[in-house]
Amino acid sequence: MAQKKDQFQKFTNSDVAETFSEYSPSTREKLFRLRELIFETAKEIQGVGRIEEVLKWGQPSYITPESKSGTTIRIDALKGDSKEYAMFFHCQTDLIARFRKLYPKTFHFEGNRSIIFSESSKLPEKEIKQCISFALTYHSDKKKK
Repeated sequence: MAQKKDQFQKFTNSDVAETFSEYSPSTREKLFRLRELIFETAKEIQGVGRIEEVLKWGQPSYITPESKSGTTIRIDALKGDSKEYAMFFHCQTDLIARFRKLYPKTFHFEGNRSIIFSESSKLPEKEIKQCISFALTYHSDKKKK
């Protein structure tokens, strides 16, 4: 397991690192994977640039500060004793509506702001990366239209 952890993007924000340390080990592992999918996807898309990891509303958040191509993506465990966690998107975008059309049976959505995952379920990584891609290019795509 130590070898796998070494592959993770290093934390540059101590507040985010502290937040991750507070999750249960099983939730932390799942959130680490979402985090890595964000960084991986950003590297694959021309024009997105550097991803900055910050804490917004107490949640690890991912922004495109240089290109401003995307909207914020946040990840967090759901509160309480739940074994669920989520990827959050700005509620005033049409991203969740798009995701619902593309993946109506793949994801569990909450309102117009999040995709909910269960710790016991396998992540549909290809589909998640597509959703991340839409978020990381949200503003640049709107400018093209």
